[in-house]
Amino acid sequence: MDIVLISLERRHRRAEVEPAAELAEVIDTLWAHAVPADRLEHAGGRADAERLDLVLYLRTPTTDPDAALGAAPDAMPSAERRAAQLLTRCHRASSLLNGRYLPPATESTGRTSA
Repeated sequence: MDIVLISLERRHRRAEVEPAAELAEVIDTLWAHAVPADRLEHAGGRADAERLDLVLYLRTPTTDPDAALGAAPDAMPSAERRAAQLLTRCHRASSLLNGRYLPPATESTGRTSA
């Protein structure tokens, strides 16, 4: 099991949204857009005024019998890359995430996401 900490920075200070409800909305969005290759097992986190911190639990290729459908574990993207790809996919597809949070960091933006 790989554990990845990743954050979403807010576009604006938090509105009057219950932190637990906000976190649940984001986690529901993660599950809605996760694909088997992400190997998402569990997600949690916390919301504060400036950002939303997420902890993603991802199955590792060496312990996941369904991973990569025969590809070598060394050929699999890292847990950090899989988490970033999932978060980027969610941000692009979800008007909720897109409206509330800045795009996740990428190598081209230079921002860090954790």
